[in-house]
Amino acid sequence: MEDTIAAISTPQGEGGIGVIRISGPGASDIIKEIFCPAGGKAIRELLPRHMYFGRITDNLTEAHKADNGCGGTDPAKHPLPALIDEAMVCYFPEPKSYTGEDVAEIQCHSSSVSLRKILSLVISKGARLAEPGEFTKRAFLNGRLDLSQAEAVMDLIKARTDKTYEVALDQLEGSFSRGIRAIRADLTDILVDMAVNIDYPDEDIEELTYEKLETGLRAAAGKIDRYLATCGTGKILREGLKVSIIGKPNVGKSSLLNALLREERAIVTEIAGTTRDTIEETLSIDGLPVILTDTAGIRDTDNVIEKIGVERSKDAFNHADLVIFTLDLSRPLDEEDLDIAEKLRGRKVIVFLNKEDMAEAVRRGEMQGITQENIAGLKELLPDAVFVEGSAREDRGLAELRDCIKNIVYTDRGESQSADIVTNVRHEKLLRDAKDSVTDAVALTESRQPLELIEIDVNTAYVSLGTIIGEETEGDIIDEVFRRFCLGK
Repeated sequence: MEDTIAAISTPQGEGGIGVIRISGPGASDIIKEIFCPAGGKAIRELLPRHMYFGRITDNLTEAHKADNGCGGTDPAKHPLPALIDEAMVCYFPEPKSYTGEDVAEIQCHSSSVSLRKILSLVISKGARLAEPGEFTKRAFLNGRLDLSQAEAVMDLIKARTDKTYEVALDQLEGSFSRGIRAIRADLTDILVDMAVNIDYPDEDIEELTYEKLETGLRAAAGKIDRYLATCGTGKILREGLKVSIIGKPNVGKSSLLNALLREERAIVTEIAGTTRDTIEETLSIDGLPVILTDTAGIRDTDNVIEKIGVERSKDAFNHADLVIFTLDLSRPLDEEDLDIAEKLRGRKVIVFLNKEDMAEAVRRGEMQGITQENIAGLKELLPDAVFVEGSAREDRGLAELRDCIKNIVYTDRGESQSADIVTNVRHEKLLRDAKDSVTDAVALTESRQPLELIEIDVNTAYVSLGTIIGEETEGDIIDEVFRRFCLGK
């Protein structure tokens, strides 16, 4: 790159340190123009990866640089440069830097005024404002990262849980890229075998049989399938598992929300219909991001406001990945409960039998409640549901409930190593394109079609996989990927 870019790399807001990053051939010269080390003369040569403490200054003159030092030994003759802020400066010469170019970083106080003034000064010395993601784009263009690793940088920044962070970190380290390259290497071997047999059919070479070709293609398809099998888990890690707490009024839905969050987020009273709207909060269950929605009790009502809440509850139910159907063990099962249960057929459901602390009174006949026969009937109605007994008020059964939420995700989709989980929508689409092309190639092989036709599909799959890591990617796609990044990264 011929030009030098600069941007503020830390988020807005109060903090201890703000960072301005400079990348390009002019990074070192700009630092020399604006930085005075404490107690010394202006820097002539920056030592690589050496942290300097001093001041960012404006109007640093040649006299200061030559022999007076930044403090100005003769203030009358050489006035002190205008101080902007105290700062630490570090220089990373190419190619051993984040972008693969000369990079300098200025650490100053995080005041927005200080950061803005220093950035303006840097730009006045010849840099230009970086575009979103341009530092990482330069790292990609200079071969420091492939495209999937570059995208993992943004995933790492946005990670909300330990698991999403772990997946992003593994992908940044290149584990996913290595897997994709391994599949491409398999396809390369197949393409070479086909090319030799197409171009030199009369030479003394090993004949490529259709059986051998089909075996190789099916092996490649199997490796792609293993990645595709993780896309559901990847989507949840990326967007969060949407869980709705559903039930009739006053069964303890809001108490359950508060207990899972470990905070008093929802109002809890003995009055039925207290919750009139959906309440949405996010929590992490062993690294699994969960978007938890408490809903208004579902029942027939003439109250206009409560009707709106019930409709929103139904909407949340329809868009949920998982439903926690909450029942009150101390109240008899009724038509409202059964009507909700009927609507849950075919859905992923955990039935939480709440108020277990009152179940003993039900068993002694001191109050009417849900019986074992009722539970057996619900299990027939919802054969795939998981049943958990507990008490939101007394924190009983909640550990089991959390485990059920996690296990439902991983049992359905398979808990994979972080390196194998596909979290990026672009990667998923390209993997599906590659799988379709390999599947078409297998079909052509089974019907003994000419190698020239099979080669087209195999090559298409090879290109699709290359596009994931940026080896077969056009400029406009690269631009679109990095346009989604934040400034300064």
